[in-house]
Amino acid sequence: TICPQFFASCLGEGLLGKASDKGLVRIEVENLRDYATDKHQKVDDEPYGGGAGMVMKVDVWAAAIAKARADLPGARVVLLSPQGETLSDAATRWLAQNEHLVLCCGRYEGVDERVAENLVDETLSIGDYVLTGGEPAALVVIDAVARKLPGVIGRAESVETDTFAAGLKYPQYTRPPEYRGWQVPEVLLNGDH
Repeated sequence: TICPQFFASCLGEGLLGKASDKGLVRIEVENLRDYATDKHQKVDDEPYGGGAGMVMKVDVWAAAIAKARADLPGARVVLLSPQGETLSDAATRWLAQNEHLVLCCGRYEGVDERVAENLVDETLSIGDYVLTGGEPAALVVIDAVARKLPGVIGRAESVETDTFAAGLKYPQYTRPPEYRGWQVPEVLLNGDH
């Protein structure tokens, strides 16, 4: 990422923060600019063939990914891009089986195609829309994968009965039984549901 501070508050709070404190997950953020070789730490350039916007450079990504692979042998390297396969519950379960994941956050008009073709193991998308950067997509993947890890969610059965694991959930209600004239269905109040 070129915006490491983006992750600080999200990863230090809630279930992800608790999981990190317990040592169940370890999340490290690298600044892609640290892998640039010019004095301005440039990570992007104009695309061949013209067009609007800038494209992230292959050489910078190659250096960053090589370092990640050296530091984390066997890591699964994933490029986050709208061109990737759409993230699914099945994909998060599979990703959770990997000891190490490296999430590559695209930005600008995208990443030089040679990164996807030669440097990563797969390309994933979180949906058919464009973000200002891959950092929000990385948070989605981190959250969805981390909750599949043992001990991250307080009750393991919560993961097994998730919306996509057990089929779409039925409507949920809680107390009070009536609010502003809106009623909880009687079948849920009589104890025979």
